[in-house]
Amino acid sequence: MSATKHVPFVPTDRKMTEFSYNAVILGLLMSVILGAANAYLGLKAGITIAATYPAAVIGMALLRFKRGTILEENLARTAGSIGESIAAGAIFTLPAFVIAKAWPEFNVENGYLKSTALMLVGGVLGVLFVSLVRRVMVEDDELPFPESVAAAEIHKAGQSASKAAKYLFINMGTGAVAYMLGVFKLFEPDRNFIFQIGNLGRSVVKLGSEQRALNVGGVTMAAAPSISPAYIGVGYIIGPRLAALNFSGGVLAWGFMIPLLIYFLGEDLNRFLPPGATANDWQGLANSVWRYIVRPIAVGGMLVGAANTLWKMRKNLSIGLGRAFAELRGEAPAGDQGKRTEQYMSSKSVFTLIGITFVAMIGVYSYFAGALWIAVVAASVMLITGFFFATVSGSLTGMIGSSNNPVSGLTLSTLLIAALLMVSLGVGGPGGVAVVLAVAAVGCVSAAVAGELLQDFKVGYILGGTPRTIQWVELLSVVVSSCVMFFPLMLLHQANIKQGGIGFGDAKLPAPQSGLMALIAQGIVGGDMAWPLVIMGVFMGTGMIMMQVRSPMLVSVGMYLPFATTFSIFVGGCFRAVADYFSARKGHNEAQRARSENIGILISSGMIAGEGLMGLVVAGFALAEVQLPEIFKEPSYFVGLGVLALMAVNMIATPIANAGRPDEPAPPTAMM
Repeated sequence: MSATKHVPFVPTDRKMTEFSYNAVILGLLMSVILGAANAYLGLKAGITIAATYPAAVIGMALLRFKRGTILEENLARTAGSIGESIAAGAIFTLPAFVIAKAWPEFNVENGYLKSTALMLVGGVLGVLFVSLVRRVMVEDDELPFPESVAAAEIHKAGQSASKAAKYLFINMGTGAVAYMLGVFKLFEPDRNFIFQIGNLGRSVVKLGSEQRALNVGGVTMAAAPSISPAYIGVGYIIGPRLAALNFSGGVLAWGFMIPLLIYFLGEDLNRFLPPGATANDWQGLANSVWRYIVRPIAVGGMLVGAANTLWKMRKNLSIGLGRAFAELRGEAPAGDQGKRTEQYMSSKSVFTLIGITFVAMIGVYSYFAGALWIAVVAASVMLITGFFFATVSGSLTGMIGSSNNPVSGLTLSTLLIAALLMVSLGVGGPGGVAVVLAVAAVGCVSAAVAGELLQDFKVGYILGGTPRTIQWVELLSVVVSSCVMFFPLMLLHQANIKQGGIGFGDAKLPAPQSGLMALIAQGIVGGDMAWPLVIMGVFMGTGMIMMQVRSPMLVSVGMYLPFATTFSIFVGGCFRAVADYFSARKGHNEAQRARSENIGILISSGMIAGEGLMGLVVAGFALAEVQLPEIFKEPSYFVGLGVLALMAVNMIATPIANAGRPDEPAPPTAMM
């Protein structure tokens, strides 16, 4: 706890409008829009980007016309950022029901009520759980809350917000235009180049009733980054080191494992040839080997990575729980409830709402399980583990920010506990898988919302907002986002099917975390897991830990994602490295570097949002069976490389050119 008394930016004795319909409605709209954009990005790349900074900039830019106060702007940002957390919880788990075939279809009739109930219960629990530990964690000086401090500084910057908004909005347009040029076939955004070097052997394989000789064993490598503003923006934000780690998984899969497996499979290759393949269809063969052999190995690596993440956070875990129980016992200072900054929901109200939500959760699980007693057990386990992981999620947010919060690792832990519990209770088959995934879905949304809300509590604490107002607006935003988030997921899934894909789980819509959840749930409950391959991945991940690889989870995710995706993210990381290099060569001081970095993050965020929103528009056209115009029937990928070069100039030159004078003060950073 802080030894000195905290003084908020807006003094507690100063009366200022905080709750207004303009702020709340704007926040809810941003929550839906930014959440939908993150749903698109997460399903395609397995990554979501914090909505706090775009929500802050947009809120300030629009509320300024209404002469909104800084507390109104903060409330709009608070409501606007929660959609990203709902989206993260949704994309990490809901597609798993379809991938695991627990749900026959993902449409309004078969999925809306179930999906909305899971998101709603999880989101409300996340708000209530973190409300119990809000004070003791927000007021702890040992938790730096890096993203909360940055968001608060953006609000305090005031006059610079309009300039920041310019970079965000312009590049939303840039990202949208670049993406649509690919859709309109001015260039080919994706091109798989499969290289074969040498003929190291020949093998006889079956293609239907015909036997053919197939060259085997040459080096194969998929070597084309996707021309995607969103992926490039993700790579720029996470930086060259994390982008390189992610890409290393793709290089390991496509440059080493796939060629090696093809070489040694020999006559068994016919099992992996896709329907209608020709004798030398290297691309189809390599993709099949990646899907059915390499990906299960990657799952084992992701399991070890998740366990390693939980082990690293063990101290924060115990600290978070200790603080939570101290708050529940009333050992934390009560404070002055008369002050605006000390007004929050009472513990009685919180526990009452938790009780109501618990009953609702039993009803939801009873529908999935078909038995009340199993639903009660599952809900009880979820209540305990949910509070446990929500507290951990909040603690991690305080340490490293919500963008870096390993929500998927926490969800995986919940899923494993639920799966083993269902097996011990004798629950199996598709119904058992559905129950396990339902528990994981609630836990995932709860942990994601808990981390984001605690971050918002800290911003309000710095600025002088009212905790109770933030709590109620967060609950409202959770309800609205939960009721809407199903539709962008359904739109993307069904549009993918209409375009010839299989929906969730294919190369265009991989949903990697959901694929992992589905595979583990099926493997433990249904006995359908490729255990030898997964165990190989476990040993691989263990080896990476022993070699002190920074993030075995990120490497394994790189193996699981399509090569073009990880390559594109890596290219974005390289753009960031080049920008940092030129900044250093120009001798920029700390303030100039911070300003340049801030502009680069805003440019990247705009590009991500632009493609994400246009991706939903294109999906809507596909769903309505509207044929979009094509500029070229056979567009060139190399024209796309020219578009990529223009992105590079924008993302490197613009931040450097606007670094400002050396004597200007440093701006708030937008680093995630």
